[in-house]
Amino acid sequence: MRPKNQSSVSEFLLLGLPIRPQQQCVVFTLFLGVYLTTVLGNLLIILLIRLDCRLHTPMYFFLSHLAFSDVAFSSVTVPKMLRNMQIQCQSITYAGYVAVCHPLHYTTIMRDELCIILVAGCWFLSCAHALLHTLLLDQLSFCAGTVIPHFFCDLSAVLKSSCSDTSLNELLIFTEAGLIFTLPLGGILGSYICMAAIILKVLSFKRIFKALSTCGSHLFVVFLYYGTIAGVYYFPSSGNSKVKDIIASLMYMVVTPMLNPFIYSLRNKDMKRARQKLFRTKDSPWCR
Repeated sequence: MRPKNQSSVSEFLLLGLPIRPQQQCVVFTLFLGVYLTTVLGNLLIILLIRLDCRLHTPMYFFLSHLAFSDVAFSSVTVPKMLRNMQIQCQSITYAGYVAVCHPLHYTTIMRDELCIILVAGCWFLSCAHALLHTLLLDQLSFCAGTVIPHFFCDLSAVLKSSCSDTSLNELLIFTEAGLIFTLPLGGILGSYICMAAIILKVLSFKRIFKALSTCGSHLFVVFLYYGTIAGVYYFPSSGNSKVKDIIASLMYMVVTPMLNPFIYSLRNKDMKRARQKLFRTKDSPWCR
C-alpha cells in the first residue's frame, strides 16, 4: 500500500551517527569534550574582550561575534546528538586585512559605525537565510514515519526525504552557495593575497615566517569550513552511503567552532595578557 503524503508530520526519525553500539560511550565522551571545549573557549574569548579595554578594537569586536555565533551554532545540534546517544531516542521536533595593508588608516577606516553595520548585516543575512529555508520547507509534504540518515535535520537530507517537488528549494541552495563562494570566500582569499604581498616585502625572515604561520592556520580553518560545506551540498554521496556527508557535517558544525578560539584569538599576545590578568588577583587593573 502506498504511503500517504502528510504535510503535518510532527517529528522525524534521525538515524544518528553510523557507529556501533559498543563504541557509543567513547564517541559520546569525545564529542562531549569537543563541545565543552568549544563553549568554554568561545565564552572565555567573549569574557576577556569584555573585561580588557585594550581589546576593545574592531578586530576583537568581530572575533567576539564569531565566538558567540560558534557557541550558538554548536549548541543547536551537538547537545541533541549527545542526548540521543544516551537515551537512544532519535526524534527531533574584513578587519585583519585593513590592519596589515593599511595600518596608518586602520582606526580611520574601521570606525565603530562601520563595525556595527558589518556585524548587523551578517546577522540579518543569516537570519533571513534561515527564515527563508524554514518557510519553503513548511510548504513541503513528508510521508509518515520519515527517516533521516543523519544526526541532525540537515537541509539536504530533509529535502531528499520529502514527497513534494523540491526544485525551488534546491535552486535556492545552489544560488546561495554560489553567492557564498564568490563573495565571502573570494573576499577572504583576496584579503590574504594582499596581506601576503605586503608581508613578503618585509626584510626580516623571522617576521615573515611568523606572519605566514598565522595566516596559514587561518586559511586552514577557512578551507576546512568551506570545503566540507561544498562536499555536502555540491558533491553529496550517491546511493545509500551517507558516511561522507555525516563526517563532512561534523567538520563544519563541530570541529571548526572548536578550532576558532585557538586559531584566531587565544594564541595571540593580547589575549594571553588578558587571560593572565583574569587569573590574577582581583585588584589587578584591566586598563592601564
